[in-house]
Amino acid sequence: MEALQTRMEPRKITGVYGEVSGLPAPVSAYVSEAQLPELRVYTVTAEWSQSDLVRGSRLRYSQQWTLIADSNNHKNIRTVLPAGSCAPVSGELLSGISPIRGLRAVVRETGGHQLLEIWDGHGLRKCLNLTALNKHGRVYDDAQFGCLSWSECENKLLYVAEKSKNTSTESHDGESACGKDRSVYCEDWGEALTNKSSPAICVVSLQNGGVSVLQGVPPDISPGQALWAPGGQSVFFVGWYHEPFRLGLKFCSNRRSELFKLDLDGHCECLSGDNLSVSCPRLSPDGSTLIYLQGQVFGPHNQCLSLQQLDLKSGKTSTLLDVINRPQTGEFAGVYEALPSCCWSADSQRVVFSSARRNWKDLFMVDRRSKKVISLSDNALPDPPPLPPPPPPPPPFHLHHQEHRNELKGPSDLSRVYGSWKLLTIQRDLMVVCCSSPSTPPTLRVGFLPSAGEAVTWRTLQQPVMTFDFPWSILDVTPPPEESNTHYSGLDFGAVLVKPSHPLQGAKIPLVVFIHGGPHSQFPAEWNCTTAGLAKLGFAVLMVNYRGSTGFGQDSILSLIGQIGNQDVKDVQRAVLTALQRDLTLDPKRLAVIGGSHGGFLSCHLVGQYPEFYRACAARNPVINAATLLGTSDIVDWRYTSVGFQYSYDQIPTAEALAAMLERSPITHAAQIKAPVLLMLGGRDRRVSPHQGLEFYKALKSRASPVRLLWFAEEGHSLSRVDTQADCFLNTVLWLYQYL
Repeated sequence: MEALQTRMEPRKITGVYGEVSGLPAPVSAYVSEAQLPELRVYTVTAEWSQSDLVRGSRLRYSQQWTLIADSNNHKNIRTVLPAGSCAPVSGELLSGISPIRGLRAVVRETGGHQLLEIWDGHGLRKCLNLTALNKHGRVYDDAQFGCLSWSECENKLLYVAEKSKNTSTESHDGESACGKDRSVYCEDWGEALTNKSSPAICVVSLQNGGVSVLQGVPPDISPGQALWAPGGQSVFFVGWYHEPFRLGLKFCSNRRSELFKLDLDGHCECLSGDNLSVSCPRLSPDGSTLIYLQGQVFGPHNQCLSLQQLDLKSGKTSTLLDVINRPQTGEFAGVYEALPSCCWSADSQRVVFSSARRNWKDLFMVDRRSKKVISLSDNALPDPPPLPPPPPPPPPFHLHHQEHRNELKGPSDLSRVYGSWKLLTIQRDLMVVCCSSPSTPPTLRVGFLPSAGEAVTWRTLQQPVMTFDFPWSILDVTPPPEESNTHYSGLDFGAVLVKPSHPLQGAKIPLVVFIHGGPHSQFPAEWNCTTAGLAKLGFAVLMVNYRGSTGFGQDSILSLIGQIGNQDVKDVQRAVLTALQRDLTLDPKRLAVIGGSHGGFLSCHLVGQYPEFYRACAARNPVINAATLLGTSDIVDWRYTSVGFQYSYDQIPTAEALAAMLERSPITHAAQIKAPVLLMLGGRDRRVSPHQGLEFYKALKSRASPVRLLWFAEEGHSLSRVDTQADCFLNTVLWLYQYL
């Protein structure tokens, strides 16, 4: 690390970013098993994603490991053979392995056509040109609707595609439907789901190569996440209601939806309750039980979900895991994210999943018989013991601080550095997980599901190419009485502090406050290439999980409703003050704030509400004026909910609602801002219109306040392209260096 006082060359910044962002991460995995006379052999296939700044794109490749276990004790892995060479995966949209013969189905994009390929041990077995068959539009490859499911007999495949727009239909007056309707507005499902409007469930027969679109889906439903029911004569799917109009689905688990069963002859029945939100149906290996996630409609767009189980024989549904309002100290805090496609134990009695827990992401198992949840992460650090009720007035804040250095010595040391555990798959009771921390890039590990009372013996299959010795800490903060929420008192929150490896002797470290978007999401103690790049360039980074973040219980999430621009702003400021008091190596005179979406909203609030405190700000697609955003966002419901108003589809803006939105917006503090502001906007952002940032840009320009705007014309809300992310990082670091 070079001193910040030396000249910060763009080439050096880009080189550092290329190094930390180019480290691969596993995105999916599959396990197969073979029984030999005295051995049991497991093959783990993992698919990885890697950013390449030269191409400006993300590469995908696969890699295989062979695990040799005892025949009579399959949990005793004798040997892990060296991995084979990485094999690039080109143009694949979807893939799926058949459960018995291990056939591999691939939907691939090539030359403007979508192909369905079936591969076996002898090469390509069958190839269908789905585009040329013209039975439907484009196949969905997104996580929201997309699927590729094998039938039990392995002769059929199930997937979701856009309904065909038949251009040959003639109207009564002889005019083609295409000519009559070509200018009619067609709704889609919003940000990151553009051109996904009317999904259909499709079945391909591998015997005759025929493709059929299943009939019987209710007309007011958009189907997705489909899978075969036992017997292969019907399918389960999630249906999202799209009447009276569609609202954005990306990052929103609060959309009205139901679980359906559709027979191949067109009979459709609903299996879940009304006016709820459901997702992630997963069938048990024995075919007896279907689990799925369930939440409320409207309200927080992401929230603590319950895990439901449907007994397919009796038709009865029961709750396996309920919503957790206030987690007990150190205990499971609820389910906040999608289930992996394979999450069942082999005996169909246990379910494994990852979820946020305070400032961590942990791996959990729930037993259906006892409904007991245990953590399988061998790094689960204890939370601080509960404080006794303090005498009034209570202390201004409580701080718990745990510091880690990544000093890799062996497997036992390795197990202590992970702050994030993500389950990729569990098959034949072998779990494949991705582990990381702020100083350890993604690492692939495996372990067998333990018997009662046992611990998991984890084996590392692939360590990262490099690790870093950034010291990182967990801070737990309790707001002072004047910042407590009267309806949800006693809540605390947290942050993750990451520092450079070797700061200059005696010099204080500039601090970048990094705020997540959502607002109902989380910064777990995991690998983050932006944070790592900043730390490598000499900055300390404080990633704040303000009240409303996931992992702290439903009460924390609900506490932010009606309090945006106030409670969350004070929480971030309180976290910064806490960090400065706890760590005297941080420089209180060199503070900057960065974030995207709601994190950008808070960044702009902080430089407006505390104009003497921060010296620089960098915001990506920030919400600036919630009142003017109302008519342009794909999640109009959140615009009302966030300021404390109930939403309904027939809502008409009122002066009261618009005034509340404006009052909570950063634009109202624009005249007080002194810190230079860098704005990065996506021209095709449908979640937060780029005109939000433009409004802020003009307000600052008119006051001669230092401001710079980067415009990415083809980007959406996430600014997710590899070259865009590199450009944003470079400009952010140059901006921070210039003003810190």
